Parts: sequence; C-alpha cells; structure tokens
Amino acid sequence: MTVLTAFRIGDAALSLAELANRTGLIKSTIMRLVVSLEKYGLVTRLADGNYILASEVVRLNAVYQDSHDVGRHIMPRLHQLTEESGETASFYVRHGAYRLCQYRVNSPHRLRLHLQPGDMRPMDQAAGAQALQTPYPVAKAGIIPFYSCGATDPHASSVALPIYDAQEELLGALVISGPANRLSLERAQTLYEVLREAADELTRSLGGKPLYGTDQAKRKPRKDE
Repeated sequence: MTVLTAFRIGDAALSLAELANRTGLIKSTIMRLVVSLEKYGLVTRLADGNYILASEVVRLNAVYQDSHDVGRHIMPRLHQLTEESGETASFYVRHGAYRLCQYRVNSPHRLRLHLQPGDMRPMDQAAGAQALQTPYPVAKAGIIPFYSCGATDPHASSVALPIYDAQEELLGALVISGPANRLSLERAQTLYEVLREAADELTRSLGGKPLYGTDQAKRKPRKDE
C-alpha cells in the first residue's frame, strides 16, 4: 500500500529511485513488493525500468465510483450554484493534510481560478478548509458560511459550508470561489441563501437531515481571513 499510494496525480511513470524517495523504503524492498503488485495487475514495469499503475487500479476505481457515486448528487448542485452565482462551484474532500477538489464547475467568466478536479490545496484558513474541519455537532448547533479572502491565493475569495451524510459524518465542503475583486464579503453575503439551499438539497438527496434552514439564513456570513 505504501508503494501504491506513492503515485500522485500528474505522474506519468515513477523510477525506482523516485519510489524509494517517496516511500522511504530501500530499493530491494520496493522491487520485492512490486512483484506482488504486478501479479495482481496493480502496477506495470515498463521497458525502461520505470513503473506505472496498471489496469486493476482502473477496475477498482470503477467499483468504488459505482458504490459511492455521490457525483450524481453533487454535480447538479454545482451547476446550479455556478448558474445562480456566476462563480466557480466546487466540492472538496479532506485528503490527509490537504483538501482535494473532487468535483468542479467553472465560472463562465474568463477571469477565474484555474483549478481542476484532483488538485490539492493546503488545510489553511480558506473557507473550504475551515468547513472541512467542522464537526457535525457544531454545524447542528448552528453555523454560518465560512468566508475567506486571500487565505491560499492573495487574489482569491471563497464561501463554503460543510456537507454531512446520512450517518452524520463529514462528507465534504460545498464551495463557491472567485477573484477577490469580484467575490467580496458583501457579494458573498448575497450568495448565502443560494449556497444554503444547495447544501440542504444535497444533504437531503444523500439521505441526511438538512441543517441550514430559514433561521440560519437570517444571519450573515463571518469573515475569516
């Protein structure tokens, strides 16, 4: 598993030296482990000696997507948010010490943040990161959207709410983002109702209990720089 998780988005192939550097394992150990990975179709050794992920990984991903197909619930809400806000809408999940953009619908504006699904950002003070650190009891007690400006990128702003599944486990964060000169705090406040409704609709479609009702809508988002 250590060898498998050494592969990252953007890797075409990894050399034995790169695997050793990323895993901290000695080369002889990696070569022994790769034999088993090749046997089960998870890794392939190329003619030049480098390694790539193999077809079994694709099959397992298809199984995963089929059993955890939240995308069919999330994407319509992202399209709705982008259409109503004019900004980029994304769904982020926690990935270790990072937040990963899992789904995204880009703004129709030419000036926008250029991120793609699969890109990772730090768990900093950005709105999405704060949402991903919000336990269910805190959200249930009553929260307002997280707003940030310049937290990760000095020219970017975002507003976000955490999303929970039917078991009250944190599923991810629904985020609206855009250039700071366009998505000001005042503009974010006008999008609160849109974000709240989309978050409740998504939660409901996933079998959970909506959290962001009309009482919450009367409150304004806070600004967390």
